[in-house]
Amino acid sequence: MACSYHYEQGLWDRGVLKVAGIDEAGRGPLAGPVVAAAVVFTAPLKVDGLDDSKKLTARKRESLYLELTSRQEVSWSVAIMDVASIDQYNILRATHRAMHQALAGVGEAMHVLIDGLPVPGFSVPQTALVGGDGLSMSIAAASVIAKVTRDRLMEEADGTYPQYGFRKHKGYGTVEHLAKLREHGPCPLHRRSFSPVAQAELFSF
Repeated sequence: MACSYHYEQGLWDRGVLKVAGIDEAGRGPLAGPVVAAAVVFTAPLKVDGLDDSKKLTARKRESLYLELTSRQEVSWSVAIMDVASIDQYNILRATHRAMHQALAGVGEAMHVLIDGLPVPGFSVPQTALVGGDGLSMSIAAASVIAKVTRDRLMEEADGTYPQYGFRKHKGYGTVEHLAKLREHGPCPLHRRSFSPVAQAELFSF
């Protein structure tokens, strides 16, 4: 099924008017924050090309981000968990905390659509959709906003720590990144609780 308002419409038709889509970016990288976004459409807005952010080019994501964040029909919020929080809580709990904060940023929702598995602790009903960022327009919008927000942060980090190539790989464990990590050891943006970073730190002295 193509990305659409199918799930939102089913809820709207039942009188559930404020439906929030939630997604995250940055669970897998070795460095940088995890970012969650929540998006509420007040109407089934036509957004050309909106889909799972991983299927889109960086240019298309930027274009969609600018459109989504400037439209009055879209309510949105982002939440960022930094590296210290990730290492303190673990990546799953930090991601869930970011999702809760993002949802709070769009006000009291009536139902939540989440990409992936259910998230504990929401005070409203939720529908978890595996591959939801390619099925639900609200989740797809959240995936784009979260991804662009995080990518911009990692591009800024590249200016502070240019030796790691963050602008190119955004903190993911590419061959190049792992080589730089072994060469230079971890920087403050690396997640010490992730095994490759811990190993690099062990052998960097």
